[in-house]
Amino acid sequence: MADRDDFLQWVGTALYAAEHALHDGDAGSRRALWSRREPVSVLGARRNANGLREVDELFAAPAAGFSDCTDHRFELLTADAVGDLACTAGLEHVSASVDGLPRTYVLRVTQVHRREDGAWRVVHRRGDTATG
Repeated sequence: MADRDDFLQWVGTALYAAEHALHDGDAGSRRALWSRREPVSVLGARRNANGLREVDELFAAPAAGFSDCTDHRFELLTADAVGDLACTAGLEHVSASVDGLPRTYVLRVTQVHRREDGAWRVVHRRGDTATG
C-alpha cells in the first residue's frame, strides 16, 4: 500500500504541476518527469512519438503553442502501483490558449510510469479528445 500512496502523492503534486506548466507554455517541467531510458512513447491528441528523440521533439513543439492556462484539473479515474510500475487513467480538463486562441477541452489520458533510481518517471502517455 505504501507504493501506491507514494505514487499517488507524486501524481497529485509533481506530475500535476508539470502538466499545468505545460499548458502555460513550459514543457521543461513535464520533460523533467519523463524517463531518460528507453522505451518511452506518446500516442497523443496532436502527434505521436516513439523513443527519446521523438519525445523530446514532441514536448518542445506543443509548449510553443500553449499559453495563458486558466484551468487545469486532472480527474483521476483509476490508478495503481505495483513494485516499480504504475498507471493512471483519467480526464484532463483544460482551459488555455492554444496557438493564441482561448480553448476549453477535455482529454482522456492514460499514462504508464516506472520507478527509476527511487523516483517515479512517465514512460508512456496516451491522450485523445473526449467527446460526448
